[in-house]
Amino acid sequence: MQCKGFLFDLDGTLVDSLPVVERSWQFWAESYGVDPQAVLDFIHGKQAITTLRHFMPDKSEAEIQAEFLRLEQIEANDLDGIRALPGAVALLQHLDAQSVQWAIVTSGSIPVAHARHRAAGLPTPAVFVTAEQVKRGKPQPDAYLLGAELLGLPPQACLVVEDALAGVQSGLAAGCHVAAVNVPPETPELLEVDFVLSTLASLRVEKQADGWVNVSQNA
Repeated sequence: MQCKGFLFDLDGTLVDSLPVVERSWQFWAESYGVDPQAVLDFIHGKQAITTLRHFMPDKSEAEIQAEFLRLEQIEANDLDGIRALPGAVALLQHLDAQSVQWAIVTSGSIPVAHARHRAAGLPTPAVFVTAEQVKRGKPQPDAYLLGAELLGLPPQACLVVEDALAGVQSGLAAGCHVAAVNVPPETPELLEVDFVLSTLASLRVEKQADGWVNVSQNA
């Protein structure tokens, strides 16, 4: 397929933060008296505030916001084990070398997302969309629509790269092309995506003279 820009999710796509995410949410679940496994099954690809509202239905918005700030501090300060996923740094450096536009579009908040981005040693994107910038998080299309807009591109000229079902659904709803990385093989939405990848290292990208980018997958 061809595109003009890339919209990357962060956690699970560019950065291996799973141990940190699960540690933080398990600690929260246990301290709040919620089933940790139910929380871990729910969180992936979603904004933290969405999870808190789901598991704190009897609390006021002020109480939920206070809990969010507490959790945000826990997540932003726990960077043990954060690393770039295979192929991530090389792919982003390759895009920069070819002057291909790319953005990070994450459900994480500014403190958490920027801390993990730095800890993983990733190149810096021109556009970094975080939870604070959208009213509706993934799987709604808002985040990826904003990412495309900030790159100055129509959504259909962008390739979303995602590892979570909520993110895949968000990219498809936005009208973008989608590459799914390490998404469960039984996911129905995989019939609608352009690429199903086990690693970013298998993605081949070559910019053409007309500005379009040819994207293919290694066998």
